[in-house]
Amino acid sequence: MNSWIIYFTLFILLLMSIATWTIVVIKYRKMKKDDKEVQKFLDEFWVNQDWNVAQSVAKNAQNHFATVAKITFQEFNIFTSLLSQQKATGNIRDYVEKPTRQALQMIAREQEKGLSILASIGSTAPFVGLFGTVWGIVSALQIISASGQATIDIVAGPIGEALITTAIGIGVAIPSVIAYNYFLRRIKLLITDIENFSEDLVRLASREINK
Repeated sequence: MNSWIIYFTLFILLLMSIATWTIVVIKYRKMKKDDKEVQKFLDEFWVNQDWNVAQSVAKNAQNHFATVAKITFQEFNIFTSLLSQQKATGNIRDYVEKPTRQALQMIAREQEKGLSILASIGSTAPFVGLFGTVWGIVSALQIISASGQATIDIVAGPIGEALITTAIGIGVAIPSVIAYNYFLRRIKLLITDIENFSEDLVRLASREINK
């Protein structure tokens, strides 16, 4: 049997598995770390809903929520400056909406790094394994044909060996698909939480303007 093809297929699947678990570990650890930092930031940010205190907290923080907060404070200062000159049009929400949406898009792109690799592995690993199986079965049938016998003992060994790559391919794909769906859901929840945070901050800015 041309076993080197089987071994090469297994090697490719091994690389896929290593890539999957590397991405999973790195992204999971980063998300856990970010969650702790964000929770600490939000506790300090909303402690008394004072505009100046909140601005100071956001200025000294480095996370996605702080990024959106800094944009809001920047646009707020521009809006109030124009308002004092009687040049402002619309309301604070009009000034904040576009830059906030752009920031959210950038955050989503950053968070999605690595997910395309997981998706690719999840969709291709079974086919890589299947390729090894088909190649192995063809080689096994050639050996059986050359031997002139087709007893169960002769057939079972080579065919069973060939089927291993399909099983391994599926085994590599399953964690990739699960991880992809998990991280995608976490990202969607994160973006929703940031949008809600931005909405609350805009309402606070409106109250500050109307004081």
